[in-house]
Amino acid sequence: MSADAKPPRALILAAGRGERMRPLTDATPKPLLAVHGKPLIEYHLEALARAGVREVVINTAWLEAQYPVVLGDGCRWGLTIHYSMEGRDHGGALETAGGIAKALQLLAPTSTEAFWVVSGDIFAPGFDFAAAHVAAFEASQDDAHLWLVPNPGFNTRGDFALGPSGRLQRGPDTLPRPWTYANLALVRPALVAGVAVGQKAAMGPLLFASADAGRLGGQVLSGTWENVGTPGQLAALNAAPPLG
Repeated sequence: MSADAKPPRALILAAGRGERMRPLTDATPKPLLAVHGKPLIEYHLEALARAGVREVVINTAWLEAQYPVVLGDGCRWGLTIHYSMEGRDHGGALETAGGIAKALQLLAPTSTEAFWVVSGDIFAPGFDFAAAHVAAFEASQDDAHLWLVPNPGFNTRGDFALGPSGRLQRGPDTLPRPWTYANLALVRPALVAGVAVGQKAAMGPLLFASADAGRLGGQVLSGTWENVGTPGQLAALNAAPPLG
């Protein structure tokens, strides 16, 4: 990304029901649940603003009317927030790739721009959405660049192997896959080119196809990362001392 280039936009995925987090998510969308008095999603908004991102899209479905009430238009963080309302427009969540496809006009108006994608229910407050990452990705021919974590307990089989040059490999089931996608990525519109607006579509098969085609890069995430999936995990985060 050149010095005078416009910062990339970002999509925060926030449409899911959060079944494992019930009963907390019966009344509150999971990304709006608080860690140390602040909604999970707000940590991403702060980090994106620090990195110079100015436009953020939040896709919504479950209890989606709560998001504009809690977050507003983003001005308090120096951001402009756009809402991609899948519940209102399509009757429910479209899954990750479907959510990206629906929001694509807001994320990449010319159909060429790279953009950030991050799940609203992960906790990674120290992640740096740095311009250097964007520049390196834009210089590649990849469909996406993923951040990875060692396989957590809920995904012991893993998603990918990571080659020495930062290439992600999926391969046959006999291939060791020590890394799990951390739900943080840089993405090009080409990744979801085959997904129609309003179509339900998962992200995993598209990423696996890109890896098999040699068009998927990745690196290991450093710093704090938690996939906040259950009330117990949320309670543990709140019981730990605040970072910083």
